[in-house]
Amino acid sequence: MSHLNWSSTTPQDVEDLVRLGQACLDRDGGLPDVADPEHLRKVFVTDTAICGRDELGEIVAAAAVARNAAGERFAAALVDPSVMGRGIGEELAAWVDEHSGGPVSLVMDSMSPEAEGLFVRLGLRRVFAETVMCHPLRSIPSVRLPENIVMMPFTDDTSEAFQHAYAASFRDQPGYDAGNARAWGPRLREQRGFQPEDSRVALDRDGHVAGFVTISASWIDEVGVVPAWRGQGLGAHLVARSLTAIAKRGASEAWLAVGCENPARTLYERLGFRNCGTRALFDRG
Repeated sequence: MSHLNWSSTTPQDVEDLVRLGQACLDRDGGLPDVADPEHLRKVFVTDTAICGRDELGEIVAAAAVARNAAGERFAAALVDPSVMGRGIGEELAAWVDEHSGGPVSLVMDSMSPEAEGLFVRLGLRRVFAETVMCHPLRSIPSVRLPENIVMMPFTDDTSEAFQHAYAASFRDQPGYDAGNARAWGPRLREQRGFQPEDSRVALDRDGHVAGFVTISASWIDEVGVVPAWRGQGLGAHLVARSLTAIAKRGASEAWLAVGCENPARTLYERLGFRNCGTRALFDRG
């Protein structure tokens, strides 16, 4: 057993949670949100959250059951790499089972090989995984806009075109859900840090959607190209243009996440992105 001192998480613990999250990022990578105070406060300082302290009083583990923007319940956990192998993961998994009130997905924004092995032993199934990628913005490639394409920013007048572009770009992809696609537009407006003036929808000369990109803060959130325009450099242009827009706002790096099996990862690497870890979603098999 781990022999940690377990207690409910409080707002006063956020600074320690940041240190814990940064330790996970330094070792295994993942979403930078893992060390972001606002994100940690939202996820780990709730009515159903717990933290474990070592003999020096340092927080070395935390778990919580919370809700995402769509109101769906999920669990999250962090374990300091320095204390792995002491049964802490098993304790947190048992705590989640006891306090989740039913089936719940487990979101791991910083994924370690040890956690992956533990989840397999516990009978959890990985249902989704994506590679977190970062661009240093020191050298941004120039990619020509394909001919007969017009780019427009996100406004009230173009929001419907963005919605159509999203559906047309992803309708042929595994896991596409029409209901989620319809909800995407309204959620986009509420996205933290959403930059409508830098997001773009691409239209052909007949006014048909060809692709789109959305940006939030330093993140390229979504990039899509409809089948008829794939392989013509539109996706590369959308990404390169977004990197320039993010850099002009003073950011030192840009981020995106792409499905581990998505061939677009090769494009992003070609444009200068590097692998910064994995985030994954698990549930009971």
